[in-house]
Amino acid sequence: MDVSAISSTEDDDVTLAVVIKDIARQQLVKLGAAGLSPDTVARDGGLPVADVEAVFPHRDDLLTALIVDAYDASGEAMEQADRAATAAGASGGARLLAVTRALRQWSFANSAEFTLIYGSPVPGYHAPQDTVPSTSRTPAVLAGIVRSALEAGELSAPRRPVPGPPLLLPEAVQLFGGTPEAPFSDIIERGIVLWSSLIGLLVFQAFSRTHDSVRDEAAFFDYAVAVAAESIGLVVPLSESTD
Repeated sequence: MDVSAISSTEDDDVTLAVVIKDIARQQLVKLGAAGLSPDTVARDGGLPVADVEAVFPHRDDLLTALIVDAYDASGEAMEQADRAATAAGASGGARLLAVTRALRQWSFANSAEFTLIYGSPVPGYHAPQDTVPSTSRTPAVLAGIVRSALEAGELSAPRRPVPGPPLLLPEAVQLFGGTPEAPFSDIIERGIVLWSSLIGLLVFQAFSRTHDSVRDEAAFFDYAVAVAAESIGLVVPLSESTD
């Protein structure tokens, strides 16, 4: 990669940041997140360490940039799929299937980035508040679909009430747009169950935990999403193509 023409102007600083992150993503595949550092990026990219550190002074700064990019990219894939499904007049269940398929496709196409955000925590790294808007994009897509399905009367009332006092933080209620009235007053809790089931399913498939048990992993993924959606009273039409 020819970086000899990169200078210290503001525009070129942006270009340099893009170059550094591209090199770092390649290193994620080879070294994993724990092996990433400004030194290794500089060495592999043929860059002075000082230039790398001028943009990303510490390893954690570089990791944060990669994490934000990964969450933004995966969130954008889901948002695009939802816009297309909504424009086609899809039901809430069909929209859910479309966005989860999009996240699965992104996860398999970007396995290193998926591992970075959903794999084992990186030792010594603590994500700053800067990552919150990007990390919220995936649950926001799911929440939007659930909210629309609720307003459209597409949800069946749950059979099991949430026990005891409220289980949610105010931020979760705010993301959903408020607590619905009974009998759907625990739909946010159920949505979090759906979200965690989706990520767990993707982890199992991305890390080959189901390949020796399932004949058709793509079809199983759709089935599992449909089963998880039952917990919020939403029917996913598996016979309906959203590709």
